[in-house]
Amino acid sequence: MSLHTPTTASRGPGRPAAESEYAEGFSSQLNELRVDQLPVHGTIPPWLCGSLIRNGPGQFEAGRQPFRHWFDGLAMLHQFSFQGGIVAYANRFLKSRAYTAAQETGRIGFSEFATDPCRSLFRRIKALFVPEISDNACVNVTRIADRFLALTETPLPVEFDADTLETVGVLDYADSARGQLTTAHPHYDFARKELLNYVTHFSARSEYTIYRTGPGETRRTPIASAPVREPAYMHSFALTEEYAILVEFPLVVSPLRLLLQGRPFIENFRWKPERGTRFLVFDRAGRDLKGVYEGDAFFAFHHVNAWQDRGEVVLDVAGYPDAAIIDAFYLDRLRRQAGPFPTPALRRYRIPVGGSSVKYDVIGDESIELPRIHYRRCNSKPYQFAYGVGTSRQTPGAFLNQLVKVDVARGESVTWFREGCYPGEPVFVAGPQATVEDEGAVLSVVLDAERGNSFLLVLDAQSFGEVARAEVPQHIPFGFHGQFFGDVI
Repeated sequence: MSLHTPTTASRGPGRPAAESEYAEGFSSQLNELRVDQLPVHGTIPPWLCGSLIRNGPGQFEAGRQPFRHWFDGLAMLHQFSFQGGIVAYANRFLKSRAYTAAQETGRIGFSEFATDPCRSLFRRIKALFVPEISDNACVNVTRIADRFLALTETPLPVEFDADTLETVGVLDYADSARGQLTTAHPHYDFARKELLNYVTHFSARSEYTIYRTGPGETRRTPIASAPVREPAYMHSFALTEEYAILVEFPLVVSPLRLLLQGRPFIENFRWKPERGTRFLVFDRAGRDLKGVYEGDAFFAFHHVNAWQDRGEVVLDVAGYPDAAIIDAFYLDRLRRQAGPFPTPALRRYRIPVGGSSVKYDVIGDESIELPRIHYRRCNSKPYQFAYGVGTSRQTPGAFLNQLVKVDVARGESVTWFREGCYPGEPVFVAGPQATVEDEGAVLSVVLDAERGNSFLLVLDAQSFGEVARAEVPQHIPFGFHGQFFGDVI
């Protein structure tokens, strides 16, 4: 399977002739607002204090030149600040080099995930020797050395001010680590106070490298590496107390093809199910590859959690049978709802460290994507509850239109669904005196397709019932990931 090359029928930049109900979520939002107090229906928990900062695309075209994929839009930050039951809101574009070039020239200036700018022959030849890597950090946010960073899958995190959302600039790592592809999902080890991630270096001798960043540092220190002939596209990875695990799906690329084809990044990759899936288990302390274990072909964007259990690594992912979900995220298909939309299942893999092949079971019967857990308490440890978005069984094959809470121990789920509403990633915030795993609130930005605006939804995490919503005076384009920072108002 090669990746989709869509056609575009448009009424303007990136706007299709027949729009889906939720197409507003894939239209640009050019207004930058700061609202001191949003209208609230219900009661915001008084203990909820801090800021939810979310990241995602805010502009889907440069001049009249459209981006082709959901992952390509120019980054916009959104901030919901909570204090004393009041919710404030602000949004601001991330002023990256990619954003600046688009505004100044009215054209796409950098290659993105599935969009390549129209280049002259000279610029294409130049790019072979001096790659122009995009800093359009539109996927996630994190904090390193008390600096707030917007992240994407190129190793160019962009620093911003968490109070004003003003862009500071690309973070210069204090090292010379090589690599062109990383994840926007680093792991933080609260016990060791270190951040971990991996980077792929494409070359004649490509390799994966796991690295750590210690407290107060901006230096990436390699932990372990492994050579690879055809690197895979891996959007996230798993962590246990002893291991870092790369799940190498059979969506792979020849580095030479990546260099010479002149196609958008992801369209150089090929689906090769005959390879199966490899689970690369790296020893965090021994600095070596503990083992490589094989399983059937599948694909996933997001890991849910992983931990060790009596000689096995237990690893939960939001898994798909193949990589067709990447095709589903082309904007022309999303806006036309060209379906059915692929649905992921919560899969539990057991990796027998020192053993043989890897098997999996499916947990529950609800689809789940953009999964979150009580991260501080449960990451790399056994857990009971996962939160995510999915497709309601009332609307099979539709775009993501419900929130789901899965009890992974019992295989049971509860959902939040409202006709015409499209929720984003749920972020769990623990209550200040919480004694159980799911005591707290779940926050999600929801598009109300009928009214044409968005609202912040607050659910009680235990009952999964709605306790409040804060209305935003405009629509917020569908985003990806965010974090709650309890010390930012």
